[in-house]
Amino acid sequence: MATAQGQHAQARSSTASLHAPRRSAAPAAAAPPLVRRLLRPTDVRINGDHPWDIQVHDPIAYQRTLRDGSLGLGEAYVAGAWDSEQLDETFARLLRHDLDGALNQAAKLHFAYQWIKDRIINRQSRSRAFAVGERHYDIGNDVYEAMLDPTMSYSCGYWRDATTLEAAQLAKLDLTCRKLALAPGQRLLDIGCGWGGLAAYAAEHYGVDVVGITVSRRQAELATQRCRHLPVEIRLMDYRDVPREVGGHFERIVSIGMFEHVGVRNYRTYFDVARRVLTDDGLFLLHTIGNSTTCATTDAWTDAYIFPNGKIPSAPEITRALEGCFLVEDWHNFGLDYDPTLMAWWHRFDAAWPELRASYDDAFYRMWKYYLHASAGFFRSRQGQLWQLVLAKRSRPNAYRSVR
Repeated sequence: MATAQGQHAQARSSTASLHAPRRSAAPAAAAPPLVRRLLRPTDVRINGDHPWDIQVHDPIAYQRTLRDGSLGLGEAYVAGAWDSEQLDETFARLLRHDLDGALNQAAKLHFAYQWIKDRIINRQSRSRAFAVGERHYDIGNDVYEAMLDPTMSYSCGYWRDATTLEAAQLAKLDLTCRKLALAPGQRLLDIGCGWGGLAAYAAEHYGVDVVGITVSRRQAELATQRCRHLPVEIRLMDYRDVPREVGGHFERIVSIGMFEHVGVRNYRTYFDVARRVLTDDGLFLLHTIGNSTTCATTDAWTDAYIFPNGKIPSAPEITRALEGCFLVEDWHNFGLDYDPTLMAWWHRFDAAWPELRASYDDAFYRMWKYYLHASAGFFRSRQGQLWQLVLAKRSRPNAYRSVR
């Protein structure tokens, strides 16, 4: 396997436990009866003729999947043990029938280990807050600059009237600003500001002063550069330190695509921090991926290779944490828009691969392909949701009118 160097050491470490892509010269063994039974309702077949069918190149794919569940399935794919011509649709069909849960039940030992670990350890504690920045967002800005639109928005676009990725992301940024009723002179806190796309847009088009925070060093560096001529301050810090290190109050708060890194044990702390720094008549917009059902654990493969210590919330988990803290003024679901967003990212990443491959290995390519296509299938299946909540304190005197 080719070795990544220099600034891409994090990319190398994220794929270090994966084998180089390979294919067996011998015909794959027949699928075990349990695999055939699990796949039967999904219309996904082993070595079938449909583009969404799974082509098994090495029988180790069965062993790894039945032993380790979703972790083994993903690792076997990255190792080249199986493929699918239309991987996104493969996952959409599997997840419509909640096959991820069935796989984890089949892999009882691994699932039990994940379940126990999530209950013993606060995996999103202050001491672990920067892990996802170091292992995912800091892999190299070249990957994200190639994959994302010019605003560097790494979250769901709003495709209602859009036909391109850039138009969908600009529509999402403007929708967010309009929902917050931004006005010149207001102070906006951006929790999880990424590469500064929303901060720059809000400052330039709505005249607000922005403080953006992130746990990614590379994001902070590039966001600072991109916002250098605007009233935007970017800080490398954990959200729990905002009251002490930033101080003051904000008329508006926004958080786009960051809540997935907070964790159930910390939801109330997160909302308490926001409540402390929001003015009594302020608004808080929370933009987060959601799960259609409450899941006790996170996906094991995604946790190991993409978003360490992540947790996708369900609606009940959010509302329980909000009770007595914020009112829900508006709840908007446009989860199906994440499907075209992810596929646009994939096409841009794939087109840029000839230039990127000088710094990343083939395992990284297959890992990234699996991540983007599996995620698209997750939203296409409607297991995945995308929610924008507008929150306010009970002290806010004015009625809120929904914006679309």
